[in-house]
Amino acid sequence: MDLMQELKLRGIVYQQTDEEGIKETLSKEKISLYCGVDPTADSMHIGHLLPFLTLRRFQNHGHTPIVLVGGATGLIGDPSGKKEERQLQTLEMVQHNVSCLRKQLEQIFNQDGDNAAIMVNNYDWAGSMDLVTFLRDYGKYIGVNYMLAKDTIASRLDTGISFTEFTYTILQAMDFLHLYKNHNCKMQIGGSDQWGNITTGLELIRKMQPEGAKAYGLTIPLVTKADGTKFGKTESGAIWLDAEKTSPYEFYQFWINTADADVVKYLKIFTFLSLETIEELAKAVEEEPHLRKAQKALAEEMTRLIHGEAALEQAIKISAALFSGDIKSLTADEIEQGFKDVPSFDISDAEELSLVDLLIAAKISPSKRQAREDIQNGAVSLNGEKQTDVAYILSSSDRVEGKFTIVRRGKKKYYLIRYK
Repeated sequence: MDLMQELKLRGIVYQQTDEEGIKETLSKEKISLYCGVDPTADSMHIGHLLPFLTLRRFQNHGHTPIVLVGGATGLIGDPSGKKEERQLQTLEMVQHNVSCLRKQLEQIFNQDGDNAAIMVNNYDWAGSMDLVTFLRDYGKYIGVNYMLAKDTIASRLDTGISFTEFTYTILQAMDFLHLYKNHNCKMQIGGSDQWGNITTGLELIRKMQPEGAKAYGLTIPLVTKADGTKFGKTESGAIWLDAEKTSPYEFYQFWINTADADVVKYLKIFTFLSLETIEELAKAVEEEPHLRKAQKALAEEMTRLIHGEAALEQAIKISAALFSGDIKSLTADEIEQGFKDVPSFDISDAEELSLVDLLIAAKISPSKRQAREDIQNGAVSLNGEKQTDVAYILSSSDRVEGKFTIVRRGKKKYYLIRYK
């Protein structure tokens, strides 16, 4: 099965500028192709992943991926998908973000071999360009009417668009031209909202390169959920690739909680599992959904890809401990990950409290009478072990690595006690 056929079967292809041309070119040669991201934050989130994972599929088939982080375009702001102007960032902020995103992207691609990923930053060629050069050498080739016809610009005409964001599509077109000339880059891929920017790049190549220059564009569909809600968002916000913003355990849990209606689609577009393996997992969804084999495979593949094997093993360990109640098997770091979103209460490291007083102080039980009843009835556990002694005084042995005690009231209500 050739690459384009597989991409279609996986549901990854949305638009192609020249389907036959792409098919013929890929059948004859190994090409360089690129995908870019602007450093609007110091981490990408999972909504950024699909185009880059698609780029990795090309690398797996022997093509050379060029991974662009837009240090220059990040200073301007892409109007795509926005109803108002972006807040401009300082050069220092953007450069910091570039460094962070580059490290995340290096995790996804093979850095060795003949087709090792090429990492580039468009600030290197656009950052020092003067205005006259920009207008004469590039702006002269892109008509205003042509730009006004672009959806990303046309959609902003009623609410207003600055000249800064108006010129963004030319800046991105310059990227494609630069990579075409210097890296023989013949294709750009991106999300469906990047179609206008990609085709502007092709227009610049057509006008500024010798007759017969061949380059292509491919876009990927917007990822949606079966229930119509936005992919990649949770009650606590976006799912980030940065482990400090979204822990590997939270990352793992996001994927393992995927609905049955979405999991096969996500396996196809996000993972590198074979279509035959995914078909087997699809059968498991139909025949034994309670086992959640497909969700486990999805969570494992994605967590391993972004955070590595050790972080995956830790996420699985935390999940198993929370399911079984074996809290004492967890380290302090694992507790911090697993109980990040539960109610917490800080007490002094030197303070000695009875269990009853702790339940009242941390607002776990509403009254002393209720606290005593909860303890006597076996409804209270410390680090996974029931405590039925109403006179119990907490000691250092109840602290995991001296930092935390996990109190559970009832079956599902957890509380994190922190020692300061």
